[in-house]
Amino acid sequence: MRNLGIAWMAAAVVGLATAQASAALSSADQSFVEKAATGGLAEIQTGQLAQQRAASQQVKQFGARMVTDHTQANTELQQIAEQKNITLPTQPDSHQTAMQQKLKGLSGAAFDKAYAEEELRDHQQDVALFQRQATSGQDPDLKAFAQKTLPILQRHLQMAQGLSSGH
Repeated sequence: MRNLGIAWMAAAVVGLATAQASAALSSADQSFVEKAATGGLAEIQTGQLAQQRAASQQVKQFGARMVTDHTQANTELQQIAEQKNITLPTQPDSHQTAMQQKLKGLSGAAFDKAYAEEELRDHQQDVALFQRQATSGQDPDLKAFAQKTLPILQRHLQMAQGLSSGH
């Protein structure tokens, strides 16, 4: 019986620590973490799709770059989250999932055009999100992550603009 009481107390302490870590983040920081995580997951999945379904070698290479860069960024974000006892989303959000379903139904030039347009839109939003966090974020680790990742996302945006104008 005593062991059960200790187990309950340990679970309560762990739960409280997790709640405190999450509560320690401002709502803006928490929103950033969720959007960055789901966005990164979506970029990896659609990048993989681009490597399979694109007609253009340029689109395939862009997809590969998205997989590489966003996998690295997600790994760094996961490390920060673990230090702060934050659980990251494991799936893209419903809008991103719907876009993936749309892209799965396309191939060749139609895929290239839709993917290029979506990547342009996504990276415009990503750059704005990371700029906000880099300048206004409350958590120093998340702010540093945003500052480090922002130039990469800006390069992605430039690449996406090139893809979009080419298709």
